[in-house]
Amino acid sequence: MAVYTFLDVAKDTIAESKIPLSETEMWEKALEMGLDKKLNSTGKTPWKTISARIYVDIRDNENTEFMKVGKRPTKFYLKELYAQENPQDIQKKVEAAEKKETTEKLKLKERELPPFLVKYLNEDIHFKAFSKTIYHESSSRRTKGMNKWLHPDVVSVYFPFQDYEAHTTSLQKALNSSRVKLFSFEIKTYVDFSNLREYYFQAVSNSSWAHEGYLVCHSIASDADLLDELRRLNNSFGIGIIKLDTKEVAQSEVLLPAKESTELNWDTIDRLASENQDFRDFMESIKEDIQLGKVKNKEDYDKILDDENLQKVYHLKIGI
Repeated sequence: MAVYTFLDVAKDTIAESKIPLSETEMWEKALEMGLDKKLNSTGKTPWKTISARIYVDIRDNENTEFMKVGKRPTKFYLKELYAQENPQDIQKKVEAAEKKETTEKLKLKERELPPFLVKYLNEDIHFKAFSKTIYHESSSRRTKGMNKWLHPDVVSVYFPFQDYEAHTTSLQKALNSSRVKLFSFEIKTYVDFSNLREYYFQAVSNSSWAHEGYLVCHSIASDADLLDELRRLNNSFGIGIIKLDTKEVAQSEVLLPAKESTELNWDTIDRLASENQDFRDFMESIKEDIQLGKVKNKEDYDKILDDENLQKVYHLKIGI
């Protein structure tokens, strides 16, 4: 029996879709068609493997079945299908598909995404955090532009006493040492090249005070060049990237980890606390819980909704 390969995945998904596809679109289609089960692979980024195989095939095989169509994002098509259609019709189909995809992604607004993120942050092994949504309208009225890019959307705290024994946390306190970690998150519904730098540097500005800062994306354009640019920015400025999955919150993932700062920016923390009541309440709750050695009242933080209630929000907004 012939081995089923990533090139077979590419060919089958494009043939089924009858439209040029990016690497991530091919993998999403492969999952939909159940083709992932035919592959003998456990790689963490199969879409990258797909594009790598196609690039090599186009470069080295003069009889390749594939061709590149467009840039940003680069999409791939089958030469056989391309020969049967008018190039202008192909482009119209691509544009229609992209417009439909973007419309779907924008149905959930930024203000509706925090509950999904809060659940993920509480249950994910890296964060294990309690969170609070920061509402900008609870800030002091200031001169226009003074508070721009000051407030994160969600802030979170990890308490070591969730993992350590009581005698360990007592010793930490005696030594004036703490493993409490603060996180900051800027949430966006859709990121592509048109808004990438604005959104990323908004996250840089909003999260400079925390141990770790993240840009959280509900959707990211299917573009290998975009991901490369995100990696470059991550290497330079340290803000991590989270892909938030509202259908299956547990499937959300850290695409690029944040660079951890060992020091907090107390000037910015003081500014945030003086300007915003939500952030001030968050810091007060942290102080009380550290002194007590446990989370005194979970209601001081955002409520963690169960899957059923979260999906009611998702289905209502998306219209499923």
